[in-house]
Amino acid sequence: MADVSAERSHITTHILDTGTGRPSSGVKATLEAKTASGWQEIGSGITDADGRIKNLGPTQVEVGHYRVSFEIGDYFGKQGTESFFPGVTIDFYVNNVDEHYHVPLLISPFAYSTYRGS
Repeated sequence: MADVSAERSHITTHILDTGTGRPSSGVKATLEAKTASGWQEIGSGITDADGRIKNLGPTQVEVGHYRVSFEIGDYFGKQGTESFFPGVTIDFYVNNVDEHYHVPLLISPFAYSTYRGS
């Protein structure tokens, strides 16, 4: 099994507001796993002052299909900034339980991007 710290989830995230060049704090994210009966929430959290959620879900997950949904519309709304996207959902596969999965998100009011982090 993976050597995943008890203080950190197997799946973590980080959000950076590329319009300001700053971390996006206060953004709610929800982690779900796809099951035979549909999507099931397995964790959630709010980004900290550094835009990170280290305890998004379980310290260990199985091979499978997962997604993280981010409520970025609320984040921009609190700043008084118009935004096109109320939320962003990123689907991905966990294929190796011995690896940590980091799912970063780069946001601006009218665009977003992601990649497989480390």
